[in-house]
Amino acid sequence: MPEGHTIHRLAARHRQLFAGRPVIAASPQGRFAEGAARLSGRVLHEVEAYGKHLLHHYEGDLTLHIHLGLYGRFTDGAPPAPEPVGQVRLRLTGRTHWLDLRGPTACELFDPPEVAALRDRLGADPLRDDADPAAAYRRIGRSRAPLAGLLLDQSVVAGTGLIYVSEVLFRAGLPPTTPGRQLSPQAWEELWGDLCALMKEGAAVGRIDTVHAAHTPEAMGRAPRVDRHGGEVYVYRRAGQPCLVCGTEVRRAGLGGRHSYWCATCQPD
Repeated sequence: MPEGHTIHRLAARHRQLFAGRPVIAASPQGRFAEGAARLSGRVLHEVEAYGKHLLHHYEGDLTLHIHLGLYGRFTDGAPPAPEPVGQVRLRLTGRTHWLDLRGPTACELFDPPEVAALRDRLGADPLRDDADPAAAYRRIGRSRAPLAGLLLDQSVVAGTGLIYVSEVLFRAGLPPTTPGRQLSPQAWEELWGDLCALMKEGAAVGRIDTVHAAHTPEAMGRAPRVDRHGGEVYVYRRAGQPCLVCGTEVRRAGLGGRHSYWCATCQPD
């Protein structure tokens, strides 16, 4: 599932291609035909990302809500648009570009109260200027739950996935099983600041890199990481490999139905 930096990049892309002009909407697959008919011909006023949710705001207080989930993806290009291939849930056509959406978990129309309800149930997004990290810490600081699980809870922090959570905890020297209530306000401030910096960099360059300059392939004389997610990381999906900092074997274990990755030396209990 794409993490929040990818959704923010998509929002910027869609804003650039379509905002301020009317779009023609269709559902070649047919599953969103009624919604597409309501959208077609309306001006797209704004596009925003909130966590892993994408919101297209159209004239008439109508919002298209998209959650890509595990399988959703976008493609776009300059006209003429090709014949639809596969299960295209939504096609948007503007003056200069077309956009296809396939396989999303959610593709639906919201009215203003539904948009407000979505925002109310999401936590602080490190990539949004209106994020409230203090509200997130109020949840974290009184919880006995593992910190990794709290950071993955979208009602606490919105947009984080397993990569960012695993990596920011490594950089903070905190094991993923740390109870939230053991995290001091100062430690939370530092962790939040690092998470914001990492995700902003990811949004800017389009990949997740979390290693410091001293641990890049060039600095260490090692081969670059080969993984479909790309980027240089410390522990995510590196189970059984040596830690880039201390050489200890990176561990993996289940935590709340997800894999957890950590270095027992750099992140001691």
